[in-house]
Amino acid sequence: MMSGEERTYDMRMFKDTFEYEFTYLNGFLRNARRLAGRPALTCPLREKTWTYAELNRECNRLAHALLADGVGKNDVVMYQLLNGAEFVFLYLAPQKIGAINCPVNFRLADGETAFIIDDSRPAVFFYDVEFKETAESALAMAGHKPRRVVMVDPWGRGEPFAGSITYEEYVSGRPVDDPGIPRPMHIYDETTRLYTSGTTGRSKGVPINNINDVLSAHDVIMHFPLSPLDKTMNMSSWFHRGGLYSGGPNPTLYAGGEVVALRQFRPRTCLDYVEKYGITFLIGAPPMLKLLHDFQLKNPRDLGKLKGIVTMGAPLEKEACIKFQQVLTPNIFNGYGTSEAFWNTFLRPHDLPRMAGTAGRACTDDDVRVVKIHPDRRAEPDDFASRDNQEAGEIIVKAPAKTTYSYVNNPAESERVFYKGWIYIGDVGTWDENEYITVVGRKDDIIISAGENIHPVQVEEVLNEHPKVKESVVTGVPDEVRGEAVAAYVVKADPSLTAKELDEHCRSHPMLAMYKKPRFYRFVDELPYTGTGKKIHYKVKEQAAGDLRAGLLERA
Repeated sequence: MMSGEERTYDMRMFKDTFEYEFTYLNGFLRNARRLAGRPALTCPLREKTWTYAELNRECNRLAHALLADGVGKNDVVMYQLLNGAEFVFLYLAPQKIGAINCPVNFRLADGETAFIIDDSRPAVFFYDVEFKETAESALAMAGHKPRRVVMVDPWGRGEPFAGSITYEEYVSGRPVDDPGIPRPMHIYDETTRLYTSGTTGRSKGVPINNINDVLSAHDVIMHFPLSPLDKTMNMSSWFHRGGLYSGGPNPTLYAGGEVVALRQFRPRTCLDYVEKYGITFLIGAPPMLKLLHDFQLKNPRDLGKLKGIVTMGAPLEKEACIKFQQVLTPNIFNGYGTSEAFWNTFLRPHDLPRMAGTAGRACTDDDVRVVKIHPDRRAEPDDFASRDNQEAGEIIVKAPAKTTYSYVNNPAESERVFYKGWIYIGDVGTWDENEYITVVGRKDDIIISAGENIHPVQVEEVLNEHPKVKESVVTGVPDEVRGEAVAAYVVKADPSLTAKELDEHCRSHPMLAMYKKPRFYRFVDELPYTGTGKKIHYKVKEQAAGDLRAGLLERA
């Protein structure tokens, strides 16, 4: 019997080659050579397309600029940008020098961004011209000061704030040849760091390594499928796992296709680009598809080259699915997953519309289960809920190819979420005998609005800081465009309190992004609590849906 170290062959060359060369960067560089003249990236605002060779040269310029700033192995390069060419440069260039690229949600409030800056301590920070004031405020609030701050402006007309420079100034005069660092990364090295909200709203750093990057790309290439002839456009923001990895720069550039950058989502613009550029795969949340559907009915565009639309971030209801198939494309896909492990279940066109409303079955390399919920302990991975589509349990995911099973600087959350190779993501659902998963809620009562996760506790804490508020509870209500909107039930400490005052309080609060602020209010005499003093969010959610229909919620 062989020991764990014994092998039937000489594995040394395989191990050395695989561990240092099976990297995302090498996949991109292969395309930069063999597809040098093919289009890789298009920016419609600039009306400019970069070939693979040109894109590689732009990334080299940035890599040399970072090296000149002393950026090296495992340093963090943070960027808070809308979708665009510089986003792609910043995704690729740090990998050439062994650094970590870290895209950050541009919708965050300045205090939230400051927390992330202090958590990851970036060597260099890039901000979009549209968020100049927020970036300046966040950097002033943060204890950590990056050695360089750079403004990105696709029009080249904006003025950076004091102490920062423009992107063009930063890369000007830098060489376009490869920086020449042999084997800059190992397969287990962190390439990318994303931030997702914690159960109380605290952002969590999700490290992604080379294996995760490569096999996430493989997952998309396999499931779409995606080829070098495809043109993708993700309608959602690239800073999300679903934006960057579902038909975004990660899989498309690895496959040798073309990425079209949609800076901001507008139905007319989006469909114009589909027609003009011959987009083959369009990606976005179901609420976006509804807006596309409505616009296409009144102002039809030529969608003849569209192979499919992939949705993520919210359930796809059956009636909506049928409408989308009739008006947009018969090939609708729906993925469900997390920042920690990308998508983990998938609905393919042959599943729809029959299985619409479910999250689908596990992706090819993944496993998904529903386990029992116990009030005093975590269920073991084999403590199954009944496969009857009736008993609700916690959805757990095993995706060893696409997750590092850890958070950055947060061992307590790592211990809570990752267990025995499984990810306990906090969603509640049911499953059937064929292992189709249906998501029915969240253990932490999260609100999902326009694809963004909003934690009630964080919003409640902000509301409760107002001197006229005694207590509050926050929940989601149905919203045709966003999926859900935030609604707050408030007990007054001062009878003079108004919804307008609370709206102004939330708008000006440094720790609450605009997309998280309540859009509806109702003042009540008391809130529902359990016998142990915990707010019963699901009862409030049930009441809020009825109150919205009855017109009892006051719009902010």
